[in-house]
Amino acid sequence: MVFKKLLGSLGVGAPTVDTVLTSGATAPGGSLSGQVHLKGGGADFTVESVTLELLARVEAEHEGGESEGMVGFGRFTVSGAFVLAEGAEHSIPFDVALPWETPVTELYGQDLGIVLGLRTELAVAGARDRGDLDRLSVAPLPAQEALLEALGQLGFGFRSADLELGHIRGTGQQLPFYQEIELSPAPRYAHEVNEIELTFLAGPGGLEVVLEADKRGGFFTEGSDTLGRFTVGHHDYQGRDWNAEIDSWIRSLVANRSACHATPPYGYGDEHGHGEGHGHGSGHGVGTAVAAGAAGLAVGVAGGLVAAEVVDEVGDFLEDDEGDEDGGGED
Repeated sequence: MVFKKLLGSLGVGAPTVDTVLTSGATAPGGSLSGQVHLKGGGADFTVESVTLELLARVEAEHEGGESEGMVGFGRFTVSGAFVLAEGAEHSIPFDVALPWETPVTELYGQDLGIVLGLRTELAVAGARDRGDLDRLSVAPLPAQEALLEALGQLGFGFRSADLELGHIRGTGQQLPFYQEIELSPAPRYAHEVNEIELTFLAGPGGLEVVLEADKRGGFFTEGSDTLGRFTVGHHDYQGRDWNAEIDSWIRSLVANRSACHATPPYGYGDEHGHGEGHGHGSGHGVGTAVAAGAAGLAVGVAGGLVAAEVVDEVGDFLEDDEGDEDGGGED
């Protein structure tokens, strides 16, 4: 993946940057490697630093409704100061670790519509110039894929995936947002559950799995949400009957009538002062899923609609980036 941009804020004759990522999807907590290629401009420039920033398109709910924006979730300084001579070429290799909670953008090779980007920032002569975004592809960890596979074999289907600004109470969540994967219920639960919402919070020791059941109301009862939290080690996916185990998780959610009117598990407000909510809208979903055999939750694509939606969203993300402010992330 490649991008090039003339550093416009530095004026005519400024250096150009070409960031090349190692091809293929990485995984949460995995290595992101590549090279930043610089070409000198019409004069010598003192480059003070070169920094990579991870960005995500995130949804936020507030009193006025719902909005979208970019949130930074990682910064890496890959070079200190050096002089880039007129017309000279200089390459900076990098190998950085993605945060463990980095969202998954694809499943079985199909795009989920989650938009993540890598931006290269050069500090030159006291000015900072942000280059274009290069889109990141992130595949699930083996344990994540095993759980999704089991859900597919149980009859649950993919509806949509999005990123929600906020923190899930009672978890060890580190990033300022979380990924929510919305699933249609398996036939055996369709009369009781509208959908299942799944969140993975990965860490060095394994996964926190958060499941929420959006329950149907009856003639005399309102619909409600129930929530369960489970932990899975990174190697626990091997040699276990996940179909039976996850089915027991879902059964416990459906049976947990006592939690129907509990305080919503998703909090409001964080350390940055952003309001947040927990919605059940489809967001920018990429379509329905085919749940059959080894395909599991492989995403179904109806004609060219899905691809067009994904391309449009990426395009909007890149166009909107220039004037937006982002938060979160750390050096």
